[in-house]
Amino acid sequence: MIKSMTGFGRASGNCDGVEFTIEIKSVNNRYLKISQRMGEMVSALEAPCEQTLRRRLTRGSVSLALRVTLSDEKNVAEINTTALEQYLRQLREIESDPNPTYRIDLATLLQLPGVMRSPETSDVAEAIAASVAKTLDEAIDNLIEMRGVEGTALGEELTGHIDLIESHLEAIAAHGNQIVDAYYERLSTRVAEMTEKARVDIDQDILAREVALMAERSDITEELVRLKQHLKEFRRMVNSDKAVGRKLDFLAQELLREANTIGSKSVDVDIAQRVVDIKAAIDRIKEQAANIE
Repeated sequence: MIKSMTGFGRASGNCDGVEFTIEIKSVNNRYLKISQRMGEMVSALEAPCEQTLRRRLTRGSVSLALRVTLSDEKNVAEINTTALEQYLRQLREIESDPNPTYRIDLATLLQLPGVMRSPETSDVAEAIAASVAKTLDEAIDNLIEMRGVEGTALGEELTGHIDLIESHLEAIAAHGNQIVDAYYERLSTRVAEMTEKARVDIDQDILAREVALMAERSDITEELVRLKQHLKEFRRMVNSDKAVGRKLDFLAQELLREANTIGSKSVDVDIAQRVVDIKAAIDRIKEQAANIE
């Protein structure tokens, strides 16, 4: 079944004291557009994450957020003992002054440049890369599952519109056979009234040629055949599990083109009204097709 472009997927994982969560959101877009949000310490994972998204998704505006939390052990800053010893050595030299005017405060020492060293995070991306890749696949699976649920609902709605259009086409085809006869009767009656008043005779061949010309101009057999074929293909693609959104959009345009042609050829009020209903259904199809991957 077809899939929607709208969805949400979330998955969490941990590796070597690093916890992370991946969230993926997607909305409609003509093409595949990817944006990512992740901390600087794992920015090196942007490229492989994008490759995975492009491999598994076809269309949509996709936003990925990767949040990383270090364990308490990894998140504790370290004291740079070498730098601290250098500061203390210089302070002891000053302490030899016979009139010292200072006192050593440990809290102040820890604030000196270079004494406190941030936890080492440069290798975090490399350490968790494999686990992130696995978790990303889980998040994408959840996204695709949600897209599939919405796609099923869209497919049912599209099928309903197709059924409606097909019922109108059957009615048009059945009614179309009567149009020429009705036109001949109306034209004959009108001509008879006019000739009676004018007291002239009109050759029946002329009347027959006029009816034949009208029948040729209003013949919609080819349009009905093409419409039915397009609807058959549309129904097949709606039941496909591939990315068919663009094809469905193209077919909807073809459906509308054929319907417009039938409307322009129609000389019957009932057919004209049914064409209006068909075009309304096609408009709804186009709106829904824009949501399909």
